[in-house]
Amino acid sequence: MPQRPPRRRTKLSDIIVEDVKRLIVAQRLNPGDRVPSERDLIATYGCSKGTVREALKALEVEGLVYTRTGPGGGAYLAAADSAPAARMLRNFLHFNHIDGAGVYQIRKVVEPELAAAVVGRLTDAQYVALEANIAACSRVPESEEEQLRRRVLELDFHDILADACPNPLLAFVGRFLNDMLRDLVVLKQAYKPERRQFGEANVDYHRYLMAAYRAGDADRVRALMLEHMRDAERHMTALEGEAANSFLMALPRP
Repeated sequence: MPQRPPRRRTKLSDIIVEDVKRLIVAQRLNPGDRVPSERDLIATYGCSKGTVREALKALEVEGLVYTRTGPGGGAYLAAADSAPAARMLRNFLHFNHIDGAGVYQIRKVVEPELAAAVVGRLTDAQYVALEANIAACSRVPESEEEQLRRRVLELDFHDILADACPNPLLAFVGRFLNDMLRDLVVLKQAYKPERRQFGEANVDYHRYLMAAYRAGDADRVRALMLEHMRDAERHMTALEGEAANSFLMALPRP
């Protein structure tokens, strides 16, 4: 009978790391709050200073804490930054050949709920930013560079909505999907085929959404956003196909 590999013993420094994370969540600590000091951790776990410093260094590498030296020094909770983790996850998905259809399968679920959650929460400044975005996207692009800029601006509209979302998880997923689409537009050169009706449809849906937001109609916002996502999926799929065909046609003939 084959022997099982020996179970890896959990290092004490790893246990300290997990316990500090639980403490951060349980006590609802905020950026700038101090985490237990080296002295307190040594007393709690009966370990060496080296073990505690290894644990604090691991938390620092993860971006959860930062350290100060001198009077009042120690480890403090850092402001969380999701960007590095999101970039790594996007890279992972790209190497697994995710496409527009895969992104929109999730986006059709997320965007309508995110959009509805924002009703009644948009600030005057966000309304101004959304209207300015629509105006910028209404200009007809005259070059491939402008076509790329327009595709990016169309996604910026949805980032503004994510910024107003009260659910941080929903907001993160919304921004993440927007970034996935930006990557796909650039990597697959899905901005090169001129598809004027796509841009016009996006502007129209964004205008309809603004009217529904000003009316405070969450049901209308949710329905419009779902319809918008379905329409955008059709255009994105077509653009990916056109871009792929253009690439193949450009390859040298054997």
